[in-house]
Amino acid sequence: MEDHEIVTIAEYQATAESFREGTWNHDVSQNRNALVDAMPRNPGKILDLGCGPGRDLVAFKDQGHQVIGLDATPAFVNMAQQVSGCEVWQQSFLNLKLPPKSFDGIFANASLIHIPRASMVRVLKDLKGSLVTNGAIVMSMIRGDHEGYSVRPTGYRYVVGWEYQSLAHCVEQAGFEIFDHYYRPPGLPCEQQSWLVIVALNRVSYSLVSDSMVDVTQS
Repeated sequence: MEDHEIVTIAEYQATAESFREGTWNHDVSQNRNALVDAMPRNPGKILDLGCGPGRDLVAFKDQGHQVIGLDATPAFVNMAQQVSGCEVWQQSFLNLKLPPKSFDGIFANASLIHIPRASMVRVLKDLKGSLVTNGAIVMSMIRGDHEGYSVRPTGYRYVVGWEYQSLAHCVEQAGFEIFDHYYRPPGLPCEQQSWLVIVALNRVSYSLVSDSMVDVTQS
């Protein structure tokens, strides 16, 4: 595990209870709905990447989805399991071990903000490999061009900000097709919306389809 991951996870571990209290009632239904609307099946199988204390696991489960959580912070893994009754995996985002072609959707709400720019394409490729054909990912990211440690009263978190063009390039480089993007919170002027959300799909490229058809014809 890299140093910035250790530092960030330690801060979340130390503040797990206050984090749950402070974020449980945040309304991110716009992002959850964006994922479900883009998925090939509804209800479907969803990976909540960076599930934290389990708020969105509960919400997706209540909608009838099969949902699995993933987080690197031990306290969050325990909290999420207890509150949702869902399976929750403890994994680092930079060392993901995901089953291939398993999920209809990946919900990455304010979780990939901790991935260094240099590692983003690799992590997105790992995530893409776990999606079924036409599976969807929703990424909610802090806007900006900063990268480094954010000072907290209780420690540090490694945080990276993105704007649409730079993040879209990484998403497309990883093999995704961008389906939609928008800014949050809703109802504010764009310059005051501090979150960027990208919805992307695991499409099968036309060339791959054509190659497959040729192989079948020649067999």
